[in-house]
Amino acid sequence: MALHFRKLSLVFVLFFSLQTTSAQLGFSHEIGAFVGAVAFQSDFGVRKDFETNAGNTGVALGIVHYINFAYRADCNCYSTDTYWNDHFKIRSEISWNKTSLHHFGKWVDDSRTSQDAERLRQHTGESQNWDIGMQLEYFPRSIRAFSAGAYSFAPFGALGAHFVSYNPSVSTTYGDGNILNNSNFYNPWGAASGGDPFVSDESGSTWSVVASLGTRYKLTILSDLFVELRGQYYFNDFVDGLNHKLPSNKNKDWNIWLNFGYIYYLD
Repeated sequence: MALHFRKLSLVFVLFFSLQTTSAQLGFSHEIGAFVGAVAFQSDFGVRKDFETNAGNTGVALGIVHYINFAYRADCNCYSTDTYWNDHFKIRSEISWNKTSLHHFGKWVDDSRTSQDAERLRQHTGESQNWDIGMQLEYFPRSIRAFSAGAYSFAPFGALGAHFVSYNPSVSTTYGDGNILNNSNFYNPWGAASGGDPFVSDESGSTWSVVASLGTRYKLTILSDLFVELRGQYYFNDFVDGLNHKLPSNKNKDWNIWLNFGYIYYLD
């Protein structure tokens, strides 16, 4: 765990250095925060199943920082009028999300009375992640005009990468309750694993790709509200503490976020 924390700290120092450099160049800054809900698309339950998607949901919190190229803080004036300056911002973020995980769908339906069905019912988990990363946000409409109050809404799209420190938990009330005892879990997982572990409560770190669609709403000249729908794909399949090798596990873990936030213009 300490190793992953050091990695996260190193990435944080790198981002702080980038923000300091941008301040020295005179770009203006915005800070904000958001709360949201996450739907974890994991190896728990049945993929593309409404009950699974609705059941395995959690919460998210985050702090955001933006570099605004349209305005210069060093002279309290607009920057050179270029397409880049008027349509792009760089967003930095530190966020946290947590989701309780259960098995839903046909394999745990009340009509199923096998011991494997019971193993699934009594197996639960939790995904808890810290993110730090950057996104490039694109605004089709003029950032200058929106900042001046020319219109109320500024839609945007974003793409970026996050470094993730994950800390899953795994539990079962089946049998002796020992998560190291494979007989306490769904038998086909053990048969397909080839001796490799398929459940793990060990913390780790990985990278992820994030993509967002959303809009800002002009609250005052110096503040905005925003809403965004975001997808996040992890480059690791143990973020949820489960990585079985059945054919149904075709994708690594991923998340859908719905965030609501507030942004304040510093300069």
